[in-house]
Amino acid sequence: MLKALHISNYALISELDIDFEGGFSVITGETGAGKSIILGALSLILGQRADSKSIKVDAEKCIIEAQFDISSYKHIDSFFEENELDNEGNLCIIRRELTNSGKSRAFINDTPVSLIQIKDLSNRLIDIHSQHENLLLSNPAYQLEVVDTIAQNSAQLSNYQKTYSDWRHLQQELKQLQKTADKQSSDIDYIQFQFKTLSDANLIENEQEELELEQETLSHSEEIKAELVKAQQLLTEEQMSVALLKEAASALFRVKNYIPDGENWHERLQSAFIELKDISSEIASFEERVEFNPTRLEWVENRLSELFSLQKKYKVSTVGELIVLRNEFDKQLQRIDSFDEDLERIKAELQAAEQQVAANAQKLTQSRLEAVKPIENYLVEQLTKLGMPNIQFQVSISTLDDFAENGNNEIQFLFSANRNRPVQPVSQIASGGEVSRLMLSIKSLVAHKADLPTIIFDEIDTGVSGEIAHRMGEIMRDMSADMQVVTITHLPQIAAKGAQHYKVYKDDTADITQTHILRLKSEDRVNELAQMLSGKNITEAALKNALELLVNN
Repeated sequence: MLKALHISNYALISELDIDFEGGFSVITGETGAGKSIILGALSLILGQRADSKSIKVDAEKCIIEAQFDISSYKHIDSFFEENELDNEGNLCIIRRELTNSGKSRAFINDTPVSLIQIKDLSNRLIDIHSQHENLLLSNPAYQLEVVDTIAQNSAQLSNYQKTYSDWRHLQQELKQLQKTADKQSSDIDYIQFQFKTLSDANLIENEQEELELEQETLSHSEEIKAELVKAQQLLTEEQMSVALLKEAASALFRVKNYIPDGENWHERLQSAFIELKDISSEIASFEERVEFNPTRLEWVENRLSELFSLQKKYKVSTVGELIVLRNEFDKQLQRIDSFDEDLERIKAELQAAEQQVAANAQKLTQSRLEAVKPIENYLVEQLTKLGMPNIQFQVSISTLDDFAENGNNEIQFLFSANRNRPVQPVSQIASGGEVSRLMLSIKSLVAHKADLPTIIFDEIDTGVSGEIAHRMGEIMRDMSADMQVVTITHLPQIAAKGAQHYKVYKDDTADITQTHILRLKSEDRVNELAQMLSGKNITEAALKNALELLVNN
């Protein structure tokens, strides 16, 4: 529950601290005193977008901090675990800071967080019902939310949403595959032509480098042959150093036993002699293979020209890249061949998924249908107490052909305040006072199921008075047995029922206007109720009436 609220430099508030209690609390004050300002500050704790204009004039920074007692709400532990935040156990502090430069910061237990995280947590802790939220009654999504809350069907809804998500994913996959299949099928002639062109080229890795080397050899064959013959002859002539190397090696062999390095010199000369013989032999062998072959040269040049043309056509620079392209065209052709098979497989999976979605949607619908009578009976009972003896209220659930994220149901709240008038959608028939009473009854119904710690009503009593106001106050007080209820009201019948009573007032001086809040004690509370009954000029009758209201409540 909300334990304390601190506000500094927000709108007309310089510094304000409120301590709250459990049960039923009421806030009163003249119109324009600043009750809406306090709610506006509190809404920032709920993750509402900040506006630097909200900062008090001449202030650099605005701070709103709320303390919540969460000791009885262990289901909130999962939020802290999922977001890796410190959990103080019994106390949770949410803070917003705004600067006049437009910057906004948010904190949970002094740890910086995002607005999404603050909104997620605060929605589990507090519900602020402002007057404009009465419009929610005409929103089918809100009506569906109410039914699901009473149906307690979160497990069925979760199962449905999982299968719905899988089904939608398969739909997208089928659509994309069909689109790709259609496109590639229309391009199949082009793909086949490209693949055939590259396939017919009989591409071989490193072929280009080898052909370029062969081209160089063939182009200079006569020169190469002449030089090789010359080199080979020089190495084999007797007067050349080869013969001398052999003779020197023999000389050293004869005296090697008498010279310390003789053995080493002999082995080195012998190795040099053998190496030169090998070189001479290899030159002779290569020289025999070198020949001027115009036919082969022409073929090599034509082949290189073909490879260069392909590289230019496909905007690549190597045969290896051409081979990659050829293989990719081949894969595309194989995919096209397998599209029919893939399409049939996904269609079968989609059909099975749709059957599962339909089955889970039916379970969801059944859970909602089972909640209809309890909702109708409770609301008729409450609205009868609230001065609508001829009330008719129905929850209409129809089944749609299409599935949506929350099922395939359309919910409509149908209403009539008169026995002889047919029910119609709430938005088309209910007056302002009727909507207020209906919304309070719905909030009362939901509060018992939602496990929400705190609810704040902002003048939900609009359009009612007298005995109806008294009964609305009783409903809110009954709600406070299970949760903390705070209501802002102009009606003394409701204000008298609060266990705690706060008054918002405005202090005007020559230089500044400020909003304050005060927790009223017994005598001050009587005077506040009397003023609400009779205006600024409090009469004895108003004081007596105010005292009776407090005693009887």
